[in-house]
Amino acid sequence: MSEQHNILIIGAGLAGLYTALTLAPRPVTVLSPMALGYGASSAWAQGGVAAAMDKKDTPEAHALDTINAGDGIVDADIAAFVTQAAKEHVLELAEVGTPFDRTPKGDFVMSKEAAHGFARVVRVKGDQAGAAIMKTLIEEVQNTPSITVIEGATALDFIVKDNAMQGVVVSENNTPPYVIQAKAYLLAAGGAGSLYLKTTNPPSVRGLALGMAARAGAVIADAEFVQFHPTAMDVGIDPNPLATEALRGEGAILFNKHGERYMLGVHPDAELAPRDIVARANFHQHQAGNVPVLDTREAIGAHIKDEFISVYRYCQQAGIDPVTETIPIVPAAHYHMGGVATDRNGRSSIKGLWVSGEAASTGLHGANRLASNGLLEALVYAATCAGGMMQTIEAGQGQEFVTDLVTPDLGYQGVNDAAVMELRTIMSDKVGVIRDGVGLAQALRDLHDLDVRFGGVSTNFDNMLVAATLIAAAAYNRHESRGGHYRTDYPEKDDKLKHRTEITYAQALALRDSL
Repeated sequence: MSEQHNILIIGAGLAGLYTALTLAPRPVTVLSPMALGYGASSAWAQGGVAAAMDKKDTPEAHALDTINAGDGIVDADIAAFVTQAAKEHVLELAEVGTPFDRTPKGDFVMSKEAAHGFARVVRVKGDQAGAAIMKTLIEEVQNTPSITVIEGATALDFIVKDNAMQGVVVSENNTPPYVIQAKAYLLAAGGAGSLYLKTTNPPSVRGLALGMAARAGAVIADAEFVQFHPTAMDVGIDPNPLATEALRGEGAILFNKHGERYMLGVHPDAELAPRDIVARANFHQHQAGNVPVLDTREAIGAHIKDEFISVYRYCQQAGIDPVTETIPIVPAAHYHMGGVATDRNGRSSIKGLWVSGEAASTGLHGANRLASNGLLEALVYAATCAGGMMQTIEAGQGQEFVTDLVTPDLGYQGVNDAAVMELRTIMSDKVGVIRDGVGLAQALRDLHDLDVRFGGVSTNFDNMLVAATLIAAAAYNRHESRGGHYRTDYPEKDDKLKHRTEITYAQALALRDSL
């Protein structure tokens, strides 16, 4: 069975829903693997949206902080483009009802986060930004007749011929798949955090978009750069609850079981150093058995109950009272700077396929994403992709309906839980916060073995395997340490590698199978 639609949006997080609303009243279809609002990383985002809203702040200063945090490989033109557009999109969200925190005078309450030179993160009730934005957008989507949402629909595979999109293979609630064709396609299906054992991402965020696009031949950029959030809660919950960076922005500190505030000796900005530096310091404390903790007692105290509702709720679930007790923390996979390579307009290397949100690699984040730039990039590129798809279709250059499609024979059954756990263990042990060539080579061999034993049974697991292989291969190829990619055998930066990287699945597979 094949259906034809105008624009097909794969993913119902912030990027997907904002794109659909931007395109209204033009007809669009959104694929949501779960009920709207569930399973999307966007709803879990605590920090907020970074934007130069204050009169004393500027987009140029925001772009400079973005470039500095990205450790030498941010695309400066993209940083300027995104930060210039930031204020417009925050105001747009506010206009449709997002309840951003305000001062008594009506100004936005701005939060300062790591590596920002200015307090420029707009938030909702301290740590509720992602959930509040998603709630607002979902209500707008449900009241917009031009948007059709198919809940329970998972994209499994792209049908591509001559490097051009012909359709998407979709399964609804694990029923036999069918094909949806469209004039334009947007991939907005999230990141890859749950490829790791310790992650702040929903369980469904496991590299499926990355793997699916790569299997179809898309060029992948910066795959080696995975951001590990320094302060996930180490309380035996999977996924790990997040202790937002805004806590440290408000003065919370890190120390270990010896009472040592160890970040003072690591970086001049201490707890507010760039995320990769804090994550590695916390990782080393764990490795040494020093039990790192986050202390909010003096800086925030009882206000944590009202100002950081999610954090307080998670603490309660874990039996911790953050007003009187410290919070055990551990670095956890949080955001993938890599993704499907896009140009300035959000186009991938496959004709007819645009990409936005965490699934994309636009060049904004470089080697290390600046805090709260993730939601911002999703907003800006959702609008950018919407404009590009609309112009393409109106110019009569959209993808054509194909009547003789060759539909792939897919194994769409459920994923083997033991295989998934084995994959996550490989990635955590060998492609994690600290890496080396021996471990990365072994990871690739282990992934090859997993492919031999479990490949072809579940398309979703195949997509996970592809994403993991791309990350490990790109990390193996980068013989230096930069941003979120740190190798003990190449601990210094190499100026010859001060550039973004691109890789295809064919290249990653050739490397994997040669080791």
